Parts: sequence; C-alpha cells; structure tokens
Amino acid sequence: MNYAARPDSNQHPRHVVRGECPVCNALLHVTRLECGSCGTAIEGHFLLDRLSRLPPDQMAFLETFIKNRGVIKDIEVDLGISYPTVKARLDEVVRALGYSTSDSSLRPSQVREERRSILEALQNKRISAEDAARRLAALGERRG
Repeated sequence: MNYAARPDSNQHPRHVVRGECPVCNALLHVTRLECGSCGTAIEGHFLLDRLSRLPPDQMAFLETFIKNRGVIKDIEVDLGISYPTVKARLDEVVRALGYSTSDSSLRPSQVREERRSILEALQNKRISAEDAARRLAALGERRG
C-alpha cells in the first residue's frame, strides 16, 4: 500500500490512513470528516472500519484477491505464491477482520510448502522478519 500523498480531484493531498497508531499500535479514531467539494465538516469520534485496520500486506493481498475475483489460480500467478500460501494469507485476513476460519488445519505437505514459501519471501526481502515470525507462528497453530 502506498502511504505517499496522493492528490484527489480537488488537488488536496490525500494520505492512506491505517487503523493503528504508528507510535503505540492502539486503534485510531477519526475526529473530523470534511467534504472535499463544499468544505462541510463534521467533528466527533468515529471508528475506522475493519478494513482500515488491516496491515498493508494484508490489504494488498485482499486487493489482489478482489481483482482476481477470488480465483486462487490467478492469485497464485499474480503474486507468485503457492496454493497453500494463498489459502494461509486469506485465512490471516479473515481472522484479522474478526471472523473465525473453518477447518484451518493444514496437511503436513501444506505446512512444509507454506514454511518454505515464508522463508523464501523472507530471504528475498518481500516480507519483514516480524511478518515471517507472525506467519510461522500462525502456521504452527494450523497444523492438522
């Protein structure tokens, strides 16, 4: 996800807003909403939606998932990842949104493939060490 300022149609800078504080990771709330067209403003305390709370890597995966209309083979090709990795990332997003995943256990071959994929992504610097650790821990919880 791009955090750089992007102009909207009225040339006002726009920044992507995450749902977590960059300092302490607590949930953020919005205190002011303003119309870019007429300038009408509303002030108060508003919660961000669940999608706004997703980390950038999960949001990027979700965008790819939607772009490919949920066709896992197309997602595999688009992201260069395996079927078990697509399923694992989808389960991560589902859990992050607060929903439970049904039968999230993996077969031993899927665990090996997913572990290999995570370590490869780490080696190629596509994910951070923290993300790799989180994914490996989640993978350990999903063993059948």
